[in-house]
Amino acid sequence: MQESKPFTQLPEELIARYFTLSGKAKEIEKELKEMKRVLNVYFDETIGKQEKGESVIGDYKIQRQIRLSESYHDEKTVKRLEELNLVDCIQIIKQPDQQKIDAAITLGLLGQADIEDCIVKKTTNAITVRKL
Repeated sequence: MQESKPFTQLPEELIARYFTLSGKAKEIEKELKEMKRVLNVYFDETIGKQEKGESVIGDYKIQRQIRLSESYHDEKTVKRLEELNLVDCIQIIKQPDQQKIDAAITLGLLGQADIEDCIVKKTTNAITVRKL
């Protein structure tokens, strides 16, 4: 890709190419998703469900990795740790409650100006191109 230079008008060819590639990307993602599904069915039937494996087909070697992630169920784990008197293993996270702040502003208990400097504003750019 070449270095971007400032310009005052976008060439229609660039927009047309963006539109075309965007459509192709969606088609490719859909096709890849379906192919992954087929490959997983293949491994489920030949190796077993949730089993890693590999196979050589022609000039290609395909592999399936099985990744396991574990986390604790928040409410259940906190309750169990409290029952076991292991409260040191529980984090207390202080965070603002958006609904209660909005309600306090509505009721006049809190002024918008009181917390204006606490608001984090985040913007993201989104580009869409549609053919007319």
